[in-house]
Amino acid sequence: MFLCGKFGFVSERIYFQIEAESYKKRLDAFLFDKFHNLSKMYLRERLKLGFCEVNGLTGNAGTILKISDFVEIELNLQRETAMKPENIPLDIVYEEESFLIVNKPTDLLVHPTHSDRNGTLLNGLSFYLNQQSAISNQQSKIIRPGLVHRLDKQTSGLMVIAKDSQTHRILSSHFQRKLVEKKYLALVEGVVEKDFGEISAPIGRYAELKFWNVKSDGKDSTSKFQVVERFTDSTLLELEPVTGRTNQLRIHCEYFGHPIIGDIERGGREFSRLCLHAYKLTFWHPSGKQRLEFISEMPEDFVMKKKEEIDTEKTYSVSQSIAKLRRLADALEQGKSFEIQIDNNKISVPPDARIEFEYEKTKDSEEIEIEISWK
Repeated sequence: MFLCGKFGFVSERIYFQIEAESYKKRLDAFLFDKFHNLSKMYLRERLKLGFCEVNGLTGNAGTILKISDFVEIELNLQRETAMKPENIPLDIVYEEESFLIVNKPTDLLVHPTHSDRNGTLLNGLSFYLNQQSAISNQQSKIIRPGLVHRLDKQTSGLMVIAKDSQTHRILSSHFQRKLVEKKYLALVEGVVEKDFGEISAPIGRYAELKFWNVKSDGKDSTSKFQVVERFTDSTLLELEPVTGRTNQLRIHCEYFGHPIIGDIERGGREFSRLCLHAYKLTFWHPSGKQRLEFISEMPEDFVMKKKEEIDTEKTYSVSQSIAKLRRLADALEQGKSFEIQIDNNKISVPPDARIEFEYEKTKDSEEIEIEISWK
């Protein structure tokens, strides 16, 4: 039967009788398998709007099917899927039958949007997971990449992708129950003084600006941080989002005065990329029998930024009192670092610094001009 739907699109009413292979399968999973050329979003929408019936009654996504159940659904089969397979280079870190781990590069959208329907991670995964059947022209079951979590377009790093509906439900449940540990590396502006801590600030969306930020009536949000390494004017942090709000880490870094390098919108300096990388992912295997941990090395452009910081010689001239000089000399003698104040910024001087000074005495005070250099 063919029906003329909204906007003139032709809808077709399709019928199925459930057989043993689909026994105890959820209705949404059954439809995903049967209509692999249609997007899951579209199929969920049809279920939500009541265009699918099981034994004459409106079905919902979680309806469990039994043998001989009669399923009918109204669909536009000509609707193009949003997940068109594309041959996009992927960094697959690990793979088995039910899921895979991919290391997403920066500047790659995770999934298609209304404005960007091609060139996304899901387009590439759709090709990768089904390339053998496409090459051999086989009509084997299509594998749909299932998103369990997301990363911003500019953020790189590890993501787990489900390869079937059951695994998708299990891993999604693990994320919701906070059984998954996600950690990030971020290169931020300025020298973070505390070795570790928490950033707590509510996050919400400013509808008129279409922008997420700290908002008094937003949702409670917490991020943990720990210093990995300090440089002259930046710090490498390990970040862990306790909650999972949109742009949470970027917002919280800006909020506590250390925006991420490359995050121009939030006060970071211009750089070749956003210096935020999801480097560690720990979760339970879908079978529940094993705890898995995956680690991705720091991206090369992070390393280049670190090298730039370390290799550039830093030289400062500053007038210090005799008492402060004595403290400086004592600290360096004991192999300790020392802080000096330059233009309202505290600069940490390493113990291997090279120091030259000139003494000047007036009737009111004694001052020493110190030149401190280090790499």
